Amino acid sequence: MTDRPFARFVAAPVLAGLLLLVAPSASARSAPDSFADMAERLLPATVNIAKRGDTGGAAPQVENSLGSGFIIDAGGYVITSNHVIEGAKDITVRTQDTTEYKARLVGRDSKTDLALLKVDAPKPLPYVVWGNSDKARIGDWVLAIGNPFGLGGTVTAGIISARERDINVGPYDDFIQTDAPINRGDSGGPMFDMDGKVIGIVTATISPSGGSIGIGFALPSSLARGIIAQLRQYGHPRRGWLGVRVQSVTPELAAGFKMPKPTGALIATVTAGGPADKAGIKQGDVLIRFNGQEIAETRHLPRIIAETPFDTSVPVIVWREGKQLSFQVKLGELD
Repeated sequence: MTDRPFARFVAAPVLAGLLLLVAPSASARSAPDSFADMAERLLPATVNIAKRGDTGGAAPQVENSLGSGFIIDAGGYVITSNHVIEGAKDITVRTQDTTEYKARLVGRDSKTDLALLKVDAPKPLPYVVWGNSDKARIGDWVLAIGNPFGLGGTVTAGIISARERDINVGPYDDFIQTDAPINRGDSGGPMFDMDGKVIGIVTATISPSGGSIGIGFALPSSLARGIIAQLRQYGHPRRGWLGVRVQSVTPELAAGFKMPKPTGALIATVTAGGPADKAGIKQGDVLIRFNGQEIAETRHLPRIIAETPFDTSVPVIVWREGKQLSFQVKLGELD
């Protein structure tokens, strides 16, 4: 099993508490009497992922990673986490009926920890469909299916504990937090809403011991869906590029810039000849709106830029010397 360790965090298998409770509303669903029908329907589309890598020298290859994944297309497209298959020489996908398929890597993205595989099956495979993670609310029930510790398809349930979590593992952190038990080997597995649609891809858990303590994280479908579509079409993600490095606007900086409140993203450096430079944006500007979206927090800007199609012109508003200035920027493609 391949982990992505970071500080005390261990990725999707493993990242160590916080439980956020919300009052029920009239539209909230009550806890189901059983998840059995839902699990029976979804299990066939979830898979185990194993990879084989070099052990060194002339030694034979050995299976050294077990993770999870799910089929997103009857033709055999399988989604998993990038760190599950990273460095693999051979990848095997094992379905719930124990059928094994050799998989080829279609594309992967280290920044969001996503990978897309393809298997060739003699008949259409069972698959699951995307849901809308933007509609998911704190307190909603979710179901996760994975391959903990190599045990095979295992179903766990819990609620969404928090949203928009930044766990410092990548530039586009925006995770759904859940208390559904997540363990080593669950990386790449699907997290479903109560309609049985995928709203998240399990990627990390916090645990000082390696076991679940009720803090797991899933990449939201709203981010994953576009990346997977690009991996399928191009083999790699194609992101917009502005050509700047940014830092947070503190209350002290905001006061110095005579801003009404600390907001936006301070332009720390501008890449010479890049899109921002060509448009006239300068170091020291504070970017407050991008393509019509207000930049409330600095960490939101990289994802907004990345999700904007490159080679398109977008309006950008910055704060400079006590006033707002507007620019039209033609984005490049992030390398």
